[in-house]
Amino acid sequence: MTDSTDQPEHTAQLPAPDGSTDPHAWLEDVTGEEALDWVRERNARAESALESVQDPADPDGAPLAETLQGQIREILDAKDRIPGVVKRGEHLYNVWTDAEHERGLWRRTTMESYRTDEPEWEILLDVDELNEAEGEDWVWHGARLLRPAGLADGEPYRRALVALSHGGSDADVTREFDLETLSFVPESEGGFVRPEAKGSLSWIDEDTVWACTDFGEDTMTSSGYARQARIWRRGTPLDEAELVHEIPASDMAVFAAHDHTPGWERDWIVEAHAFYDQTVHVVDRSATPPELTTVEVPRDLEATAHRDLGIFSPRSDWQVGEDVYPAGSLVVGDFARFQAGEPELHMLFEPTASTSLADMTITRTAVVLSILEDVVHRLEVHTRDEHGQWVRRDLYPELRGSIGVSAVDADESDEIWVTVTDFIEPTALLLGDLSEVAGGGEPSDLEPVKSAPARFDAEGLEVTQHFATSDDGTRIPYFEISQSRGDRAANSPRPTLLYGYGGFEISLTPSYLGAIGKAWLERGGTYVLANIRGGGEYGPAWHQAALKEERHRAYEDFSSVAKDLVERGVTDRDHLAVRGGSNGGLLTGNMLTQYPELFGAVIIQVPLLDMKRYSHLLAGASWMAEYGDPDTEDWEFVRTFSPYHLLSEERAADYPPTFVLTSTRDDRVHPGHARKFTAALESLGADVRSWENIEGGHGGAANNEQAARMNALLYTFLWDTIGGGSTGVASSVAGATGDDA
Repeated sequence: MTDSTDQPEHTAQLPAPDGSTDPHAWLEDVTGEEALDWVRERNARAESALESVQDPADPDGAPLAETLQGQIREILDAKDRIPGVVKRGEHLYNVWTDAEHERGLWRRTTMESYRTDEPEWEILLDVDELNEAEGEDWVWHGARLLRPAGLADGEPYRRALVALSHGGSDADVTREFDLETLSFVPESEGGFVRPEAKGSLSWIDEDTVWACTDFGEDTMTSSGYARQARIWRRGTPLDEAELVHEIPASDMAVFAAHDHTPGWERDWIVEAHAFYDQTVHVVDRSATPPELTTVEVPRDLEATAHRDLGIFSPRSDWQVGEDVYPAGSLVVGDFARFQAGEPELHMLFEPTASTSLADMTITRTAVVLSILEDVVHRLEVHTRDEHGQWVRRDLYPELRGSIGVSAVDADESDEIWVTVTDFIEPTALLLGDLSEVAGGGEPSDLEPVKSAPARFDAEGLEVTQHFATSDDGTRIPYFEISQSRGDRAANSPRPTLLYGYGGFEISLTPSYLGAIGKAWLERGGTYVLANIRGGGEYGPAWHQAALKEERHRAYEDFSSVAKDLVERGVTDRDHLAVRGGSNGGLLTGNMLTQYPELFGAVIIQVPLLDMKRYSHLLAGASWMAEYGDPDTEDWEFVRTFSPYHLLSEERAADYPPTFVLTSTRDDRVHPGHARKFTAALESLGADVRSWENIEGGHGGAANNEQAARMNALLYTFLWDTIGGGSTGVASSVAGATGDDA
């Protein structure tokens, strides 16, 4: 990389500390020609610099980025991946992408065929062919299938609502699809068609849908999501759909759905005031107008129902009568009795200092809990005996690694899909049956259904868990994936990539590293995953410990992991990089501005960085419960973690090489964050690269080719900085998924 000392003199252009002035505000014009010209120029610079880095493992010295892009693309396009499926009726539905089908095939097969090595797939929709025919850039966003009234008698699924996005943006369109003719139902023939917006349609019956979308002026929230829930009947204009409920514009979004479970049909409307702040209503559509009955629980409690069972997940201590259910617990009870004011509740899970509820899966008669104990998975199954009493037992205790569970068909059976994976162990898909458990019997043995092959050479690699001590004494777990100590050169710091997120109660758990393994681990790098506060690894309290004015805790945790890696001799400052995206981009932006002395390189992806403006950009207003409102006195603490406003002339010489990546099509986190931060760093003469994908949405890439390109540039940057350039790479090599379908 070019050293900043070789650059010409620069004049610092930084925003005012109070946010009153912003010299780079013009870069917020997402598709403005001047701004896009600026983007293209930075893209060309980054590509020119990174494509000049040679691959020392190639005898002909091919460009490293070219080699990595090919290797990553091969992994992403591999035809022996496990096709994830969703069961609807007699079919298993899947969306598949590969080199020949970049935007995807929507297809289906039978369970019998899926169990074979070569399933026979029926193609329902080829998105690439659709784009060619319509001259569009559609990206698959999902489908909702209408459950037929006579499903139990063998009636097939006939209709779907398909969502498609331009270039991968969050905003999308919905179009009705005929599963018999395998074609879209034209609007002129009464087909349901929703214009582009951040919203959705979901089935009530064959001629009726719930519609939450843009209905015109003043019908969207300040976060850019729907604020009206309407009932739309076939053959009528969308703008004449019956208004059932409207939320204030200051709320985040409204959602509506119909539960088609036979005998337990219900309609729901959820007011999302903010993340983890909601009000849930049950809708009586038989009334004129439809009537809403609120589920009377605290707004930070998640409430739903399955058949007769009400399911309640409190995020703060919840008192019901004389009983108190702690934050992070799981509570169940008869839903009708609860709504009638006669709750009889039972706590299926109570958290401890080291355990949290990672996930819950409901089958026809069982509740499966996935529990994290110091970020390690285990399973429990809970069923009711003949007296209605709950019985708990461990489920498949022999499983090791990261365990995922989902119901095959929660309405029809007790079968479950179980996925097992780890950082260096490829994913396996198994099938289990819990139908005998409720009667006191044993769950079926797990049937291996699919397994993925290894994508990188894991020989000599080991996975270890460690705990760093944060500034306030809290133990912070992290996973290290590296060459075993015996295979390392004595006292040799390894190129180490530290990844984190730390927000929105999202837990980072082990998963097969695939492209990371190929591009980083196989070449001698060390990978570290940090479980910092702000996430959900230890339940709601772990998240709440880093909210708003306590946000600094997440950054202290992350920097403490970095320090621990150096103290343990894993690496040193010059060989340690950090990577994060979205809220994780805010994290790594703060590492650059607050802890530059700890790192040899920083990667910032699809980030939040301007925390004075974030709530005015795209979906930013919906995150104020996480970060605070910068237009109020909250700015006094928000400014302490706003990387854009923390940039400093005095510290500019300390900033390590930085790579900022974003997407023009990201309509969740505004690309202006990345653009303005890059421009400010450039004005300081810092060593910064910027690359913006013109498509991609919040994921940064709209197809496998774009994803491979983005990641190839990213890892080339890492090898060229903390890997020691070509020499560093060479030495390292020598040393070493409503009715959605």
